[in-house]
Amino acid sequence: MQSSTLQLSEPTEETSTPAVLGVEASFIGRRWVWRAGAEDPALMRLGAALAQQLGIPEIVGRLLAMRQITPDQAPHFLEPKLRALMPDPSSLTDMDKAANRMAKAVQNREVIGIFGDYDVDGACASAILASFFEELGCTVHTHIPDRMTEGYGPNVAALDNLVAQGASILICVDCGTASADILSQVTDKADVIVLDHHKSEDALPPILATVNPNRPDCSSGLHHICAAALAFLAAVATTRDLRRAEWFTADQPPPDLMRQLDLVALATVCDVMPLHGLNRAFVTQGLKIMARRQRTGLNALMEIAGVTKAPDAFSCGFALGPRINAGGRIAEAALGLRLLRCPDSFEARQMAERLDAVNRRRQGVEADILDRAMQQAEAQKEAGHAVILLAGKDWHPGVVGIVAGRIKERFNRPALVGAEQEDGIIKGSGRSVPGLDLGTVIIAARQAGMLKTGGGHAMAAGFSLTADKLEEFHTFLDTRLAQAATLPEKVPLTVDAVVAISGATAELAQDMGALAPFGAGNPEPLLAIPRVTVIRADRIGRDGNTLRLLLKGENNGRLKALLFRAHENPLAAKLEDTTRPALHLAGYLRAESWNGRTDATFFIQDAAAA
Repeated sequence: MQSSTLQLSEPTEETSTPAVLGVEASFIGRRWVWRAGAEDPALMRLGAALAQQLGIPEIVGRLLAMRQITPDQAPHFLEPKLRALMPDPSSLTDMDKAANRMAKAVQNREVIGIFGDYDVDGACASAILASFFEELGCTVHTHIPDRMTEGYGPNVAALDNLVAQGASILICVDCGTASADILSQVTDKADVIVLDHHKSEDALPPILATVNPNRPDCSSGLHHICAAALAFLAAVATTRDLRRAEWFTADQPPPDLMRQLDLVALATVCDVMPLHGLNRAFVTQGLKIMARRQRTGLNALMEIAGVTKAPDAFSCGFALGPRINAGGRIAEAALGLRLLRCPDSFEARQMAERLDAVNRRRQGVEADILDRAMQQAEAQKEAGHAVILLAGKDWHPGVVGIVAGRIKERFNRPALVGAEQEDGIIKGSGRSVPGLDLGTVIIAARQAGMLKTGGGHAMAAGFSLTADKLEEFHTFLDTRLAQAATLPEKVPLTVDAVVAISGATAELAQDMGALAPFGAGNPEPLLAIPRVTVIRADRIGRDGNTLRLLLKGENNGRLKALLFRAHENPLAAKLEDTTRPALHLAGYLRAESWNGRTDATFFIQDAAAA
């Protein structure tokens, strides 16, 4: 791949924002561009003012300014406290109805049925509510649907089974908004409440309460919270109603709801909710709770997943979340929820090991599909399709969403992947790119009669259709999302600052860590390090899929670096080149502690010839 020179103005300090970045094509074909505002003098002045006002390093002030954080917002951003950012749960339409009914269920010691989705958010939301009601003396029965036999969302058989176990109130979490026809069939058997955040343009279910910040008549402004956050707010509102009724006693104290924030944090990260405002407070405080390792099941999973240090957003999204999801994808749908609720350390360890094994199996199933799917996606792109839509008869429906995500990342356009079943029905998942609302288009296609089922978020959606409708559906997607065809195939790499190796210190990494948690809506600062030479490279890990490097800068400074997925990453060959060419590197600088010593490590994302 042709590469060009990283052009830098002469830095006057260890970290700089030069006028020109200049990498037009890296070794993997990506342009390097400045994050919006990096060259704006007004933002630079604001960054300096923030640094002085808050007593923080100038580069941190600059990064805050580039993220459009105002002086008034900055203290809450750096130290997000739930007390300051917590909304009134009553601002959510129907929350008061839901909380009042749930409070009555507690007062009457009713049996409660919880129906949750089979992903991390559904499992966490279900666990929060189950723990809450059980602590208050209620009997709780839960159900997580099997992806293969039941599909997404409530079904009458499962709801009837909860009623048969005595449930007089049914709570659907992370699903139910688009299930009016199903829920209407059980309203004469139990009171039904939905706690959901998925979009739906259909009529709301004819039930007691639908609490959904994305319903058209909800003015709460909480559009970006996940179902676990909704479950937490519902528990807060119910506790408030019980306080007002003076129900709590010395023998029955109010529940400690803060203990549930570990699950809110996990779900918020894994459901890719934007990490600003309330979500930032949920995750920041929830990670502190998680670090105490008091939830037996989650602690067992952290041990199995190798999360030895204090958990962060990265470990939630890449170590814990995939293992909880794995059960719902290709094995026991309820295993993740059972683990989160398990109080016994021995049983929790067994369940965590099973989820870990299932996740490895999921990776194998995914790999079997991915190569073929990538080839077909390439052909569709070359044929001029704006949107990639694939389906295979022998593809596992539990991994099609992951495959769609990988294709979306590879081609930078919406991708939908389905698994065709024996009855000719294709069930699949789609992933989109920023600025293109896939969920709304999927709903429109269902309303137009092309899909049997369909719905979701702007960035992710699910669907099902008959095989004979596939071509019509593809044409519809291409038309409604036509602008996807104009997107570059490789998303430019957005750089926040240039750092010399001598400035890439553990202190700088710790300073930038004040901006964590990182994730959707708050990307980790990406740094460019110019003109470095690799002086040592070796493979580590059980399968040698991680490349460990020692870098040298122009002033003879040294820096440790890592490259993951080395087997499949074209950068590995360039970094292992024994001729030791000079390189520009882009990546993340993180502080790593080991045996009481803290050092900086650079996690490489891209490289270009110097």
